[in-house]
Amino acid sequence: MENELFEKAPIPKAYLKMALPVVMGMIVTLIYNLVDTYFIALTNDTNLIAGISLCAPLFTLLLAIGDIFGIGGSSVISRLLGTGDIENARRKSTFCFYLSVITGIIFTVLMLIFKDTVLSILGADQVTYQFANQYYSWLILGSTFVIFALVPSNLLRAEGMSLSSMIGSIIGTIVNIILDPIFIFTLGLGAAGAAIATVIGYIVTCLFFVICIIKKSKVLSLDIRLLTLDADSFTDIFSIGLPSSITNLMQTIGITLTNRFLLPYGSDNVAIMGIVLKIVNIALLVIVGLSFGGQPLIGYNYGAKLKDRLKKIIRFGMALTGGTGFAFLVILSIAAKPIIGRFLDDPEMIQTGAYMLRLQLLGAPLMGICLIIICTFQSTGKAIGAFILSACRQGIVFLPVIFVMSHILGLTGVIAAQFVADLFTTIIAFALFNRLLGKEIKK
Repeated sequence: MENELFEKAPIPKAYLKMALPVVMGMIVTLIYNLVDTYFIALTNDTNLIAGISLCAPLFTLLLAIGDIFGIGGSSVISRLLGTGDIENARRKSTFCFYLSVITGIIFTVLMLIFKDTVLSILGADQVTYQFANQYYSWLILGSTFVIFALVPSNLLRAEGMSLSSMIGSIIGTIVNIILDPIFIFTLGLGAAGAAIATVIGYIVTCLFFVICIIKKSKVLSLDIRLLTLDADSFTDIFSIGLPSSITNLMQTIGITLTNRFLLPYGSDNVAIMGIVLKIVNIALLVIVGLSFGGQPLIGYNYGAKLKDRLKKIIRFGMALTGGTGFAFLVILSIAAKPIIGRFLDDPEMIQTGAYMLRLQLLGAPLMGICLIIICTFQSTGKAIGAFILSACRQGIVFLPVIFVMSHILGLTGVIAAQFVADLFTTIIAFALFNRLLGKEIKK
């Protein structure tokens, strides 16, 4: 545990040392996602692209479940380390590891039983069902590995091992990139091949993390003898983990709503939006990495009652993520047509994709600020604030916004709904921060 880094190092240096490995890991994952989309786009089958795009919320749902134990455990463990309670932190890590595996197995069984119902909810029709079903089935079979991988990825950062967390993500992603063209084209597996490559990549990531925990970690443990299913562990982990998972769950709902509202305008628009959202994720996941990369610092300094340093960390995080979001907005908006042109050939579809991309990016700076506030709520144990704010952006706020705007502005309203939702969410974020943490931090 690097106490010097957490307590005394200059804030920009400490923050970036924790956050940059997280960002790098996410960038590599983003590269994989873009390569995956690129290979599928090479088939020139918009129904296949649309089928896989319809399953995007499913992958986000897996991330949401993993975050229950990953983000929830990271918050609890970082605060325990701030108070010097290493033994309790070790027990909490064991709880997170084994409960994530059990949850993953239960999820797999249920999602296979209700496969047709879920695919229908996602929007699969007679044209896209075949491809959506192929991707869905294989991804669900490997869902336990996806869920588990997110736990050590987050808990290692709570211990200060951000580099190991990054390496694990990179290794799995490289495996995905290598296997994608082999399974999609060489073996002719199409949508199923993309899902199989993803699952194998996560299996490799899980193996790396297990070895890392056994050989390198001084805090985390896989010793099942330390596992206790006590009420305190459930309360501590789930009170933060569940609100955290809402962020990804709401993203699942947001993508599903967007796809459903786009369907009346044709499957081409669903396919284009699927590509656009992959590109937008370049900005969003980098911002997420910068936000959550600083979470252990926030939790540790809150637990150690270093309030002045805590305030400076929060301010730096907002400036960094908001500024990064604005930079992505400018750069990707200028290069929108050439970027979309890498995935599509039709000039009209490229024009539509560039328009979608620019509108989707407008809220990126606001998202960065909101994420810092969410991370602060999670790190300081303010579960209610984290829950409310996480549910706003693509759920509580987004649903009425997209409903109203789609009726007023049609297709443009559907595309611009996310930005309007981001504006309202930012106002709510600052109001919640002042109410739940303003006075406490000022003391």
